[in-house]
This record gives sequence, C-alpha cells and structure tokens, in this order.
Amino acid sequence: MILAFSVAPSGAPAGGAERADASVSDAVAEAVRVVRASGLPHRTSSMFTEIEGEWDEVFDVVKRATEAVLPFGSRVSLVMKADIRPGYEGEMDGKLERLERAIEAPGE
Repeated sequence: MILAFSVAPSGAPAGGAERADASVSDAVAEAVRVVRASGLPHRTSSMFTEIEGEWDEVFDVVKRATEAVLPFGSRVSLVMKADIRPGYEGEMDGKLERLERAIEAPGE
C-alpha cells in the first residue's frame, strides 16, 4: 500500500504561544522525523508525505507521526489517501516511471 498523508496542528498549543508567522513547519518536521525513522520507503513534498508498506506498519507510522504533532496545537488535522494494491511493492517509484513513459510515448 502507498499512503499519502498530511498532518498539521491548529489552535494554540496547550503550554505556549503560536508562531507569529503561523507556520506549521516545526510540527511537520516532527512528523517527518517519525516517518524517516520508520525505515519504510517514503517521500515528502510540499503538501503530503507518502509512505509505502503493509497496512499495520504504515498506519502505525501515521499514528505516531500524528501523535508527534499533538503538542503543537489544541487539535490536529489528518488527511489520508491510500492506493491499496496487494502483491505489489516499489510502487511509489513504479507508478511515476510508468507515468513518465506514457508522457514520453503517448498512445503506445
């Protein structure tokens, strides 16, 4: 499975002030640290982090990444989208490679 997710805090943190620029980069950095430490294939872009693995391991990482963001706000928003294709691995890159080939050779 490939799971794309975005996690971000909102509201004032329990014990401190919000950043003046309203950036959530510190909170997102904590979530990405969890993903990187997982050892699972992953990719982070400006809007989402993708992670690839089996159900239980992927959802465990997403849960821990969400928990890492909790101290940064009074609530947390989590958005997820999954591509579930049993029996396939390496699809984070495989899907992109197939797309690039299709762009380069339309109609073939």
